Amino acid sequence: MIFHTVMLANLAIILIIAVAVNVRIVPQGKVFVLERLGTYLCTWGAGLHVKLPFIDRVANVVSVKEQVVDFVPQSVITKDNVTMQIDTVVFFQVTDAKMLTYGVENPLSAIENLTATTLRNIIGSMELDHTLTSRDLINTSITETLDKATDKWGIKVNRVEVKNIVPPKEIMAAMERQMKAEREKREAILLAEGEKQSKILIAEGEKESAILRADAVKEQKIREAAGEAEAVRSVQRAIADGIRMLNEASPKKEIIALKSLEAFSKAADGKATKIIIPSEIQGVAGLASSLKELLTEDASDKKEEKA
Repeated sequence: MIFHTVMLANLAIILIIAVAVNVRIVPQGKVFVLERLGTYLCTWGAGLHVKLPFIDRVANVVSVKEQVVDFVPQSVITKDNVTMQIDTVVFFQVTDAKMLTYGVENPLSAIENLTATTLRNIIGSMELDHTLTSRDLINTSITETLDKATDKWGIKVNRVEVKNIVPPKEIMAAMERQMKAEREKREAILLAEGEKQSKILIAEGEKESAILRADAVKEQKIREAAGEAEAVRSVQRAIADGIRMLNEASPKKEIIALKSLEAFSKAADGKATKIIIPSEIQGVAGLASSLKELLTEDASDKKEEKA
């Protein structure tokens, strides 16, 4: 009786152990590759699964989350024979656990070697300056090449980033000297541009000043000319008013002749050596001369009497 109880207890323990061993829980973010008698059977996703003891076995546990691998720096040679160290980071994700399990022996090593080979091929076709300024182009080229090559491994390469590019020390020193010379060149250009701008501003100021002075002189001359024109107009208006008044007064011919004679006298102004008098006023001129002589004789007689 005791023997049967022990046997049943042992069987129960064996059964519990068998169930515990063959019941598997797959966590989220991972998949199990299951084989039956050494042949691929199926791929378990997240959840509770049961396999047959001694017949089925889990061949591989694969993470389907995106993974990041930072590979060691690779030594590459550019087109112009410059050796440099380039450090790359690869972002990939497993899309098919079966192909990963049976397609490649060591997927990380395969990706690293493929990355190094692709990187050497790309950098070998580029010169140093182009390499340092074309990270996006390098990243895109490596990503496309790796993604195409890893499809048969069940791996999706999302992107590849060039983490660091380290040229030789001599090249670094030359680049620093070049950068320093470039900065000094830009400084000299900026100083020259500033001096040029300053001279332009000074010249523009002098130009504006000259224009203002010319405008002032022009305005002065215009005002003077306007004043002279107004004076001439005033004189002409006065003459016109005089003529009009004479016309209104209806002067006699003798008065007109005397006025004409006065005008001739003013025109001569004591400087003319010869004056031609029209015939109309010659008689009046003679009369005026006679009157002048009489007035002169009367004045002389008065002086003698006083004496």
